[in-house]
Amino acid sequence: MNDTPRQATRLEAIGGRFDPWLLGAMLALASLGVVMVASASIYQHGNPFYYLIRHGMFLVAGAGLAWWVTRTELKSIEARNHLLLLGCVVLLLLVFVPGLGVSVKGAHRWINLGVSNFQVVEVVKVFFIVWLASYLVRFRDEVNATWAAMLKPLGVVVLLVALLLMQPDFGSSSLLLAITAGMLVLGGVNMPRMFGPVLVGLPILAVIAIAEPYRMRRLTSFSDPWADPFGSGYQLTNALMAIGRGEWSGIGLGGSVLKLNYLPEVHTDFIFSVIGEELGFVGVCVVVALYALLVGRAFVIGLRCVEMRRHFAGYVAFGVALWIGMQSFVSMGVNLGLLPTKGLTLPLISSGGSSILMTCVAMGLLLRVSYELERTQRQVALRGEALQTTPSGGVRAPVDAASAAPQPAPSLSEKLRGTSRLRARVEPTFERIA
Repeated sequence: MNDTPRQATRLEAIGGRFDPWLLGAMLALASLGVVMVASASIYQHGNPFYYLIRHGMFLVAGAGLAWWVTRTELKSIEARNHLLLLGCVVLLLLVFVPGLGVSVKGAHRWINLGVSNFQVVEVVKVFFIVWLASYLVRFRDEVNATWAAMLKPLGVVVLLVALLLMQPDFGSSSLLLAITAGMLVLGGVNMPRMFGPVLVGLPILAVIAIAEPYRMRRLTSFSDPWADPFGSGYQLTNALMAIGRGEWSGIGLGGSVLKLNYLPEVHTDFIFSVIGEELGFVGVCVVVALYALLVGRAFVIGLRCVEMRRHFAGYVAFGVALWIGMQSFVSMGVNLGLLPTKGLTLPLISSGGSSILMTCVAMGLLLRVSYELERTQRQVALRGEALQTTPSGGVRAPVDAASAAPQPAPSLSEKLRGTSRLRARVEPTFERIA
């Protein structure tokens, strides 16, 4: 009996699953974040549970957004890439609209949504990663071969950075530039060509960094915070004292002293110092290991997507991994005195409405990538089994020996660039077995 219709139905009905290591790392970091926000913020407001409740509400809303993203096909998201890029520009301009934009300490980074202020750069990070992933798919070979294709995304990110510097937001600007450079490298850009823009851009960033007096003070205080412990070095000295008090195993959950109005932004930018004080070196290592697992797993999934010729999914995974990896590194580096002070939160752990919401959206994208990868692998495996026999159950005729000979595996650069055997962008399709 011919089982072609049944086989086609099986292929269409098969689904995927979320990567368990990825999901486990996300849940562990989010759970630790709830505990540490509760501990760090208990004395920061008249209501000891104010920031915990607020954090929990945004986390629930973010989980809802992440669930919605995991239910959306990546090809539907990719099809709207131009709208997402337009949204980046519009959002960065909205902060300057009177009555809508909100200024805090001279910075125009937020818009007023009525119930809460929203930092638009968090949305820009997600939208830009999706657009750049789509661009690298559409112009994969050109990015490697021509100057124009490589310079176009650099021109776009320079425009976004210019709008960010008007707010001003030097930390997010640097992060966006680093994400762009990383995705271009992973997308197969010609490396000698990449050196030119880098060599031009780094001195410009250095000049911008030292042009503002407050940025210069951060740089000098970073090199020697104890020279002015009650002035420019106040944040870093208190952060270092908090981490030093934790020693190996910490002084116990809830026992932090530096969070008692000594350490500023204790539930947002400097929550890692409270982790070090209360959970000690062991707790710090656990946090670092969880981020390493999350970012490393995202890179592995991205590479597997490229190998399966699902390039858009792979580049999205690379972009989110670069974002989370670099932002967590900077946030922890600031707390440890390894980097100058920057206002970047610790992803999934720090309190902050817009940061939590959009980080959850990014996690939803990663989970969707892992789901579609697993689904594709299962479908390919099932189709391979079906091709071993004819519909009547007989063995298929042998193929030519030359075509059956094993082909050399593509190199890592070929996988990422999509050239050679991966040149054509072929999404897996499954026709009925004849």
